[in-house]
Amino acid sequence: MAKEEPPRLDYPALGLICGIEIHQQLDTAHKLFCGCPTLHREVEESNFEFFRYLRPSRSELGEIDRAALEEVLVSRKFLYKAYDSTCLVEADEEPPAEVNPEALEISLIIARLLNINIVDQLEVMRKMVIDGSNTSGFQRTAYVGADGWIETSAGRVGIGILCLEEEAARIIEDRGDSLVYSLDRLGIPLVEIGTAPDIVSPDHAREVASYLGMILRSTGRVKRGLGTIRQDVNVSIKGGARVEIKGVQALNLVDKVVEFEALRQVRLLEIKEELIRRGAYVDQASRDVTDLFANTASKVLSRSLKSGGVMLACRLAGFAGLVGREIQPDRRLGSEISDRAKRAGVGGIFHTDELPAYGVTAEEVEAVRIALGAVDGDAVVMVTGPRDRAEKAIAAAAVRAKEAISFVPEETRRALPDGCSEYMRPLPGSARMYPETDVPSVAISEEILSSLEMPELFADRSKRFIQQYALSGEQARVMAASASYSLFEEILKAYPSLSPSVVVRAIESLPIELAREGAAVSNLTDQHYRDCFALLSQNKVAKEGLAGLLRALAEHPEMRADEAAGAAGLTGVDGSEVERAVKAVVAAKADLVRSKGDRAMGPLMGLVMKELRGKADGGVVSAILKKEIQNILDQ
Repeated sequence: MAKEEPPRLDYPALGLICGIEIHQQLDTAHKLFCGCPTLHREVEESNFEFFRYLRPSRSELGEIDRAALEEVLVSRKFLYKAYDSTCLVEADEEPPAEVNPEALEISLIIARLLNINIVDQLEVMRKMVIDGSNTSGFQRTAYVGADGWIETSAGRVGIGILCLEEEAARIIEDRGDSLVYSLDRLGIPLVEIGTAPDIVSPDHAREVASYLGMILRSTGRVKRGLGTIRQDVNVSIKGGARVEIKGVQALNLVDKVVEFEALRQVRLLEIKEELIRRGAYVDQASRDVTDLFANTASKVLSRSLKSGGVMLACRLAGFAGLVGREIQPDRRLGSEISDRAKRAGVGGIFHTDELPAYGVTAEEVEAVRIALGAVDGDAVVMVTGPRDRAEKAIAAAAVRAKEAISFVPEETRRALPDGCSEYMRPLPGSARMYPETDVPSVAISEEILSSLEMPELFADRSKRFIQQYALSGEQARVMAASASYSLFEEILKAYPSLSPSVVVRAIESLPIELAREGAAVSNLTDQHYRDCFALLSQNKVAKEGLAGLLRALAEHPEMRADEAAGAAGLTGVDGSEVERAVKAVVAAKADLVRSKGDRAMGPLMGLVMKELRGKADGGVVSAILKKEIQNILDQ
């Protein structure tokens, strides 16, 4: 059965409010607060490990952040993998050094590109993070500026904030009671860019994210590849709540995440209205129903109970049919309740909207309902696990169910690969931030700002390439975003007779095609390309022979281009040789020419080019072939 498509929503009528946060790693020589390189390491290369337990601390006002409090719902051990490329700063055994000046310079360039008002003095703060992703229990972050803007198809979108901060540690393994992190990523400089809530639709969100990504890549000084850029999306609707969805890895998911979060809040508001109409409530008293499952055939329950676990249940009066109601594709109110229970260290929940199932029988369900005094219209949720975890989990499930009657909760959620999301923790509050006393402030003078070298934006470069070199829109876009754009312009300046399209194809497309065939294209250097185009401009090789020439140089990078062309049999042929080859092919296929006429041009062109093996220019071959075909037809 095909999945039901989610309904189209009227976003202006819903009062959609949306903003985006971009987290982009910077491509610097070393980390933000130490001299360690910004290298990715394999876990097997780790030569040292240690562990920590983290606890929340109070802010200067004596408050504890609500998100940090939930992180300690379950006491976890955090293990850290260290390397010969990490140091005591990452381990929080040594004070941080001063802010990396290279990272600061890049962040200031980005701020200028976003029309941001830059601070006069950079101050580093501590942002409390006790999920284990930082050994110190906090992330160092510096406020660079605010009140910027970008232009979009739906009008100006404000840039609310830009920060320079350190990247978190990379999670390797979740062992339940403990988490394993790698320290290779911890401390890599990154910028955080937050837009104002000016985004009006899912498509607009994608446009804004794409434009911000273009600006970042235009600097030529940001890291590329999976995990080096992440988008967080903030969404709310009228009557709903602000929800932050973290870790949107792919640009093509941004619009889907906004769409599905708006849908989730619409459905939760519908459920709330129905619960109020029914007079629903949550029975605060949970019940131990372990004995009712003493002989259960459910493998999941049996395994839990045999290992000393218990089964606890809670009655949700008036919730029948609503716990199982879908709020996002393949996610239900029960999924929301289950997410909260999982935070206490259990595998999830069972609820009567989906039972009997998973080996739980109708008789067991009825016994539980009787034990809790559940009547028609009531639902029951259950959890199993060690008693301490089960008690926390059933309490967390009850809290989420009570929220469903009253409001859409403000929370931080994790983006899923299909565009849906799952609960992570409450939204952090102001108690999360406090001053960093170990890192000196940095004065941002007019002299520093005036010395910044501003890059040409990809979008502007693409327009220039279309106008200056008559490239197609797609060719211009690809070449403008390429790290080889300056080589492209250098070659055309040196050899203006060359076709810009041919140069784009040789630099961008051919290496990809050759790599798919197994060629070691990483051996090719800019000088190899310069030498190849020198031969092409001198008519010593044909453009059709470039692929073979690059393949030969990839296999033998020590060779000169002319030597490689000779060894590969790609040196050009003169006009008389081309004419002889064309005449031979046409004579052999005279019957084809007579039967197909001008339509024989395509097949014969392929045969001639195969015969010449890239030694002759296709334009020259085409002109001679057309003439010879006409000679046959005129006979």
